[in-house]
Order: sequence, then C-alpha cells, then structure tokens
Amino acid sequence: MDKLEEILAGCRRQERQAQEKLYRQFFPVLFALCRKFFDDKHEILTAVNNGMLRVFKNIDQFDDQKGEFFNWLYTTVRNAALTQLRDSKTQHFDYEEIKDDMRFESDENPFDRLNAADIIVYLSALPVATRRVFGLFYLDGFSIKEIGESLDISDGTVKWHLSEGRKKLKVIFEKIF
Repeated sequence: MDKLEEILAGCRRQERQAQEKLYRQFFPVLFALCRKFFDDKHEILTAVNNGMLRVFKNIDQFDDQKGEFFNWLYTTVRNAALTQLRDSKTQHFDYEEIKDDMRFESDENPFDRLNAADIIVYLSALPVATRRVFGLFYLDGFSIKEIGESLDISDGTVKWHLSEGRKKLKVIFEKIF
C-alpha cells in the first residue's frame, strides 16, 4: 500500500492515479459522513464527489503543521455536503418550533456507549433532517447556533430536531439496552 505522503505528492502534481488512490482510500468514511445528510444514494455520491473535487482543487492549502490530513479532508467534504444541502431547492423540514418556555436539556450524548457501525445504523432510523442535525451536534461537535447557520434554519428548529431525535432513539435504546 502506498504511503499517504506519496499519494498527496501525486495529487499535488495532479496525477490521476494518485487522486484515484486517495479517493478509494477514504471513500468509505466519506460515504458514511455524507449519508448523515442525505437519504438518496445519488445525493450522497454527489456530496462525496463534490467534496473530493474541492480536496483535489485545494490540496496545496493543506498544511501538515496545522493538523492531520484526515481532519482537513473530512472538514472539506463535510462543508461541501453542507453547501449542497443549503443550495438544494427541495430541502424541506418537518418540525415544530421550540418556544423559549420549553426545555432543552441534555448533557448526555446518546452515542457514548456505541461503536461507529452501531451509530450509523441508529442514525439511519431517524428522518433525514433530524439525522443531519443530530450528526452535526453529537458527532461533529457543532453548536446549536453553528448548525442553524450551516443549514439555514433557526436555533429553535435545531433544538426541536435534537429533542425529536433523542425521543426516537430513546425508544430504540430502551429495547436494546
């Protein structure tokens, strides 16, 4: 197996074989990432491909002194998926707005006791809009405000999705644990 440094050097020289190796090496994790945002396989692949195009176009911006390549790659593809979501004309959210007098409390991450494969399975049980918000909050560490800005929805809507997702997962987890 080729070393990542060699593949990145080839990508900087815009060598197609190196780009293909990089794409294939990270495809499974990027597919799982984009699956948090989209249900349709075509949309998932579009998000992965758009993200990888950004990676190839901006590969010279990666600086290994600032962090690991995987983190930069993951963030770049995630941002491409969020852009695709924002630009989508068919984005619909079914929600109830959370009012200020309603409580949103949870210091507990429902995914703490699970492994990555389990998390993907349980997230897929949630409606796509709720899954997007849930993944950004619990898995990627976005704040409520950041999620609202990224998805162009109100903070109350983000809170509703988090609350709704926890309710649905609680039912699932009670059966399992």
